[in-house]
Amino acid sequence: MFHPLVIMTIGIVLVIGMIMWLRVNAFIALITAAMVVSLMAFEEDESGKLHLASDAISRVADAFGGACGSIGIVIALAAVIGTCMMDSGAADRVVRAFVNLLGEERSPWALMGSGYVLAVPVFFDTVFYLLVPLARSFYKRTGKAYLKCILAITAGGAITHTLVPPTPGPLTMAATLGIDLGKMILVGALVALPAAVVGIWIAGLFDRLYNIEMREVAGHEEPEPLTDDQLPGLFESLLPVVLPVIMIACHTAAKSLADMASGSLAETAEGLSHYTAVFGNPNFALLVSSGLALMTYFRQRKPTKEAVAKVVETSLMSGGVIILITAGGSAFGAMLKAAHVGDAIAALAEKTFGAGSVEGMLMLFLGFGIACVLKVAQGSSTAAMIITSGMMVGMIDGVDLPFDVVYLATAIGAGSLVGSWMNDSGFWIFAKMGGLTEREALSTWTPLLVVLGLVSMATTLLLAVVMPLN
Repeated sequence: MFHPLVIMTIGIVLVIGMIMWLRVNAFIALITAAMVVSLMAFEEDESGKLHLASDAISRVADAFGGACGSIGIVIALAAVIGTCMMDSGAADRVVRAFVNLLGEERSPWALMGSGYVLAVPVFFDTVFYLLVPLARSFYKRTGKAYLKCILAITAGGAITHTLVPPTPGPLTMAATLGIDLGKMILVGALVALPAAVVGIWIAGLFDRLYNIEMREVAGHEEPEPLTDDQLPGLFESLLPVVLPVIMIACHTAAKSLADMASGSLAETAEGLSHYTAVFGNPNFALLVSSGLALMTYFRQRKPTKEAVAKVVETSLMSGGVIILITAGGSAFGAMLKAAHVGDAIAALAEKTFGAGSVEGMLMLFLGFGIACVLKVAQGSSTAAMIITSGMMVGMIDGVDLPFDVVYLATAIGAGSLVGSWMNDSGFWIFAKMGGLTEREALSTWTPLLVVLGLVSMATTLLLAVVMPLN
């Protein structure tokens, strides 16, 4: 029988090698690695002999199907919500509210805050497309802080894109690692906030250091901004983002109260949790949210039925790719679990460091490190999070973590920020839409994301010690 750590190494090398060197699609790489790992995970019969598991291939399909069942609906609905918020003008309304609240002189902070909020339901690439014209408009009026503005968008958008559901990466990590979604939202936002603040400070530092002025983008015409009366109201615009968070958080609060309280209060909370489990279910919460987003889009743009169908279909197609990669990553993680990788890591940590909680902290660094490698290898933070969480769920099986597993998710999210370069679509969107050269982007975008990742990891380590939640 192959040693579990040998199986793990072969699986990881297969995934990274196929993606990085052979340029194979992440879904194909993950399913291939899952089947190889499953074939190597021999079973022991009643006589003690090892043999090939008869369900070695079928259990990969079972794990894949189970993952699709747990995350398929929410990812698909989140894609619809993001598209509708963009097309209806709801996202634009949120941005203008931030600018009006903070004032034009604090536009970098307003852009960072807008990115922080909008990247929760919307992909980072789309958020940057939306906000960069505002950064250019600010420079035209003031003649200063252009680089700070576009880096502020990056700081706010990139950090919640990797840490706060229902963005697909964090949403998938929560489902894969078995984390309550309300807890993932709250802890993810808590970890993201210090990184965003440090990020805007770094943005100001780079702005003074490089003094890059705005340049015209070849072949790109600035769109005419919509007037305020063409946009939905602020409450209506924020509702698709805020409402599902409230619904999910209500169930989290009721369940936590039922677990911690005693006597009649515990009974009341337990009874309440039966109802919150229904309307606080992520599938239902996001269905309600997508309905609201579609209603706003329909009311503002008055599209034909065919146009609405096309918007939904386009959204679902983009979400479908993420679902495939997500389920493939989960299947790979399940096969690592079947190979008893978690038990082997726990035994190795105990032998090396002695009994205690050291192996738990090692898991945080392992998740962070694997996510970094995958980010450098294939460029997508979402894919790095999906693949790493799928790997780690098998590795932590049998490991006694001294903190809630939500911190493993935030460590993975932090790692998925580090190492962005020319194979990352976000890098090119930042460079081309921002009017920067490749060298300027490597000198600003890449180190900024390294700082965001390191600060998020440091915050994760701190919270895991002082607020373990377990």
